[in-house]
Amino acid sequence: MTPKFRYTTLTQTEDIQQLGSILEQCFLLSSGDSEVYIKRLGEDKLRAIYQDQQVVGGLGIIPMGQWWGGECVPMTAISAVGIAPEYRGSGAAIALIENTLQELAHEEIPISVLYPATQRLYRKTGYEQAGSYCTWEISTENIQVRETSLPLQPVDPKNHLIFHDLYQQQAKLTPGYLERHSAIWQGLTQPNGGETVYGYLIGDQDQPQGYIIFTQERTQNGTKLQMRDWTMLTNAAVLTFWSFIAKHRSQIQQVQWKSSAVDFLTLLLPEQTAKIIVHQRWMLRIIDLVKALEMRGYPPGVSDELHLEVKDDLLTGNNGKFILSVANGRGEVTKGGKGELQLDIGGLAPLYSSLFTPHQLQLTGKLNATETALLAATQIFTASSPGMADYF
Repeated sequence: MTPKFRYTTLTQTEDIQQLGSILEQCFLLSSGDSEVYIKRLGEDKLRAIYQDQQVVGGLGIIPMGQWWGGECVPMTAISAVGIAPEYRGSGAAIALIENTLQELAHEEIPISVLYPATQRLYRKTGYEQAGSYCTWEISTENIQVRETSLPLQPVDPKNHLIFHDLYQQQAKLTPGYLERHSAIWQGLTQPNGGETVYGYLIGDQDQPQGYIIFTQERTQNGTKLQMRDWTMLTNAAVLTFWSFIAKHRSQIQQVQWKSSAVDFLTLLLPEQTAKIIVHQRWMLRIIDLVKALEMRGYPPGVSDELHLEVKDDLLTGNNGKFILSVANGRGEVTKGGKGELQLDIGGLAPLYSSLFTPHQLQLTGKLNATETALLAATQIFTASSPGMADYF
């Protein structure tokens, strides 16, 4: 880490305002938008990098969890990484991220996730692609689902606690989904400006089977229904959802929603008319290797052993040989072993998330393994395509 920079929390009001101004410039925000973000997140979640007593950049840390194999792994999201333009290229960004990772390692956080503006920077600090975040779009004329078997109950989305249990049931079964921080829920349920946010429970109010949260807007390209959040726990809920959305076709031309690159909602559409219009990959960093591997879940029918040899230039506690023993859906890590699957800490991220198969990761040089180790890794890290419906 570059000694000319100083990393710390923010306590002075003028420094918080200075970081807010940097973030507004970095992310093309309107004046004052950073205040909303900082208030929602909390000033104690801000971290800054200084040079010569001057704030030159900073970020937000969001303590959450992420679901892997049916288990929630504690995760810290990195948000709003911004460096003042005049300090870019000085090493400030690397110093900021490396210091943040050292802090999280000290707190024994297993994993961290972020959305990269540039992959090169974050790959240098051990992050790698781990899952998808996609915006899907379909014309209401192309939905053509008419079955409605469940009632819909309008609710005030600002009272987002009514959605939490339903969301968690879906998140538990969806690799990569978040155990959301309150700031995420507020962003989903509170209006931005003059728009109206609509919320509906799907099914009986005392035993709902899903929910939807959305806004409606006029754009230069027509009218659009923007799905902010959704959960469907039954086939009846999915059918009711599509039927309800299709009923908007007299006034709404396009519908957009967030999901992974492989979205089960599209399977009920009569034709392949739903399209991905934005496809991003988020990145994951293993911070505490033992905790990350032991706290996630694994396929319950798999009983196997994987001999890893890991290199981590920043967090040296992750260096060395480890044996991952998996049985009954759980993993146990011990030091030592044959080191049959060799990779650096960045290469471990897409293996951990199952974004790519072990064979694909070997083809791209992210790991090197024996046939025995490849087979074991394939069984252990088999899962559906990881995704996220939240942006931070």
